[in-house]
Amino acid sequence: MVNETLSPTTSRPALNHLLQLDGVRFIAVGLVLCDHWLAGRVDLQLELGALGVTIFFVLSGFLITRILLSSKDKLSNQPGGGLGKYLKIFYIRRTVRIFPIYYLTLFVLYALNEPPVRKTIGWLALYATNIYIVYNMTWLGTVDHLWSLAVEEQFYLFFPLLLFFVPRRWVLTTAMVMIIGAVALRYAVDQAHLPWFVNYVSTPTCLDSFGLGAIMAYWWLYQREQFERFFRNNLGLIASILLLWLVVYMIDVLPDAPSTIRVYGHHNVMSNVWERLAGSLVGFFLIGRAVLGFGGPMKWLLENAVSQYMGRISYGIYLFHNFVYNAYHTQPTHFTLRAWRRITDVLPVLNSTYFFEFCFFLFLTVALATISWFVIEKPINSLKDRFTY
Repeated sequence: MVNETLSPTTSRPALNHLLQLDGVRFIAVGLVLCDHWLAGRVDLQLELGALGVTIFFVLSGFLITRILLSSKDKLSNQPGGGLGKYLKIFYIRRTVRIFPIYYLTLFVLYALNEPPVRKTIGWLALYATNIYIVYNMTWLGTVDHLWSLAVEEQFYLFFPLLLFFVPRRWVLTTAMVMIIGAVALRYAVDQAHLPWFVNYVSTPTCLDSFGLGAIMAYWWLYQREQFERFFRNNLGLIASILLLWLVVYMIDVLPDAPSTIRVYGHHNVMSNVWERLAGSLVGFFLIGRAVLGFGGPMKWLLENAVSQYMGRISYGIYLFHNFVYNAYHTQPTHFTLRAWRRITDVLPVLNSTYFFEFCFFLFLTVALATISWFVIEKPINSLKDRFTY
């Protein structure tokens, strides 16, 4: 159990670092890596990358709502309700954390003449990758994965204002509207026979994940007994995992849904509408249980030094991994594959199993993320201390 006061009027303790959430980040980014690097090598019935991204969305919903509600409570007695300071501090801290490494990556890739970056630099710079994908009905190769960062940034644009003006007693209702609205919108898009990725990358159709995170944050701040009752054991997590597996089974059983264009993979109403909600529930119970603190093997998994470190640098890992390798679009002439072939020319035994090649990609990605963390992210992040809630 976490050692924090339960008073709903206390905001600062609620912002304490929650150790096991770094382990959750490690799990989420690990799912994405496995999905993008094992495709074609392992028959993955479950879309691991989609689940990893969904867990990140639920986590963002929890952390951002927790921060915003605590800040709103603290500033509520200031003239004008503290809206100016509330927005200023939030956006400065988000900018310091997210923008430097993102825009540096875009600059380097543009300078290296990476084709999709050159072609869509304006969309990338505006965090509108997901809008580009939907508008043009196409993916973007090495920058495909930036759609999820676009969703997060678009969520940050409207949600702080929404949460500031919504009375506290309506926060849970607002979160439920987000959940129901997102599912209903996904169903409408599916019935319109639009390509599956319209549902997958559009911000409004992702809001059930963020809404579940917001519910957790509200319970954590103002209804701690409710939070502990919901997450004090593993039954919810087990049930949500079983539900997800049932959805995955139904995806395989049901026929393909009609689509306005030819699309890759097997998609139907279960994958287009219900898989994200089931994955969001897995994230909901995983994160809630981790906030209280897992015991046993899960405690070790989430709190060991490797998980903690990988979770800490997970932003860099996610940002860089697609440029290191992606089974869907990386060409044989890519520099990482050329480097691997040179290594295996010297040590052909490394070609005996894909495990060694996977470890090679992992080493490169973690090395880049480590350099980014210590040279760029960590020093710049220290500036956030000047802007406290």
